[in-house]
Amino acid sequence: MASVDMASVAHRLFRTKPTDQIIAEGGHGEGGELRRTMTLWQLTLFSVGATLGTGIFVILGQAVPKAGPAVVIAFVLAAITALFSALSYAELAGTIPVAGSSYSYAYATLGELVAWVCGWCLMLEYAVSVAAVAVGWGEYLNHFFRDLFGWELPASVTHSPGVQGGVLNLTAILIVLLATWLLLRGASESATANAIFVMIKVVVLVFFCLVAFTAFSMGNLTPFVPMGIAGITAAASQVFFSYIGFDAASTAGEEARNPRRDLPLAIVFSLVIVTVVYVAVALAAVGAMPWRQFDPESTEASLALIADRATGATWPGLIISFGAVVAIASVVLTVLYGQTRILFAMARDGLIPKIFEKVDPRRQVPVANTLIVAAFVSVLAGFIPLGQLAEATSIGTLFAFAIVNVGVLVLRRTRPDLPRSFRTPFFPITPILGVIFCVIVMLGLAGVTWLAFAIWMLAGLAAYFLYGYRHSRLNRSLG
Repeated sequence: MASVDMASVAHRLFRTKPTDQIIAEGGHGEGGELRRTMTLWQLTLFSVGATLGTGIFVILGQAVPKAGPAVVIAFVLAAITALFSALSYAELAGTIPVAGSSYSYAYATLGELVAWVCGWCLMLEYAVSVAAVAVGWGEYLNHFFRDLFGWELPASVTHSPGVQGGVLNLTAILIVLLATWLLLRGASESATANAIFVMIKVVVLVFFCLVAFTAFSMGNLTPFVPMGIAGITAAASQVFFSYIGFDAASTAGEEARNPRRDLPLAIVFSLVIVTVVYVAVALAAVGAMPWRQFDPESTEASLALIADRATGATWPGLIISFGAVVAIASVVLTVLYGQTRILFAMARDGLIPKIFEKVDPRRQVPVANTLIVAAFVSVLAGFIPLGQLAEATSIGTLFAFAIVNVGVLVLRRTRPDLPRSFRTPFFPITPILGVIFCVIVMLGLAGVTWLAFAIWMLAGLAAYFLYGYRHSRLNRSLG
């Protein structure tokens, strides 16, 4: 009898949710439906908005000391790692165009337990990355205030506890609340605001490159790899955080006008745009300022500092700081959106409380969901330092990306008949390389990050067996 029970439990843990059912439920929540308003342009800018800014404006100053000028290679390595996963995301987004992103893809291919683990990792990717980006917002806001008005906010309200006199990062909390206000106005309004933000930050980053290249010195690039291959790998593991967000379009699957066509294109287009900008800016930065002068404790606003040094004036840094303020606001907005939509999908499956799937019939957005996520993120942003958040986010993201690559392999075998608007090229080599590269970058993360990840995963498994397994709607449908 025990063996039969164990077999039954194993079946329930790894049962998959039919893709037809996942797609049919798209857009439907408790009390209302999400509205399909997003175009290909908006989806692409949504992914660019969720990605562009995090690494360049915030993480670059922390990554350069690890790799020196070879941080440029670290960005390329991270981009290649992201590309393999992006192609897998594109195939699954065109095949299963729903809001849950890799959580839903895992549910359709690898079973409920794996889907839960993936969803739990996505909480690191989205909610925690919002907090990490918000932490750096105060640095650029202060730089902007200092250059424009000659004064700045005190460290006690712009830094996390234990960092340069920080008590509570009120500026980080403020930007989270502003993004929440926009999200509550509706998906279309949020997409419009994001499009404006993205155009501003692209213009500002092009301006930075023009300014930095006027002070470019080849001598700053030698030695190019001072910390060796280990330094490049370590930096790539950290700057991979910069590419988190290219999959944001996949979280909008239930609010896209033509999801099967537009989601794959938006994912690929956004990654290409972001990679080109990152490599250009990173090269300009290390060429304009000796890498040893990048201090991870004081150069969260490193681009503004470089622009000021290159010109001997403060007005270029003022423009860069303004661009960073806008850029980080855009990232917070779009990634916060992605987190709420993933939780929306998980609640619809019964794995988390129903309140996360309630849709306001007038605004057609999950209001309670958004407010709860905003409160959680605000606490993280107010109290946790940037570096710890960034590395924790990277490991959760890489794990989720690996699952997506495996999902493509499984779905091609189990459901070859499904209509696919995009097919991962060079199958099965591409998804296999995606898994391998994710593992390589994960191995470059610090031991304390792995320990934190292990604790996070144990907490997630406890939450699943205490709540998710018991309330799963698929579980109840099977009796």
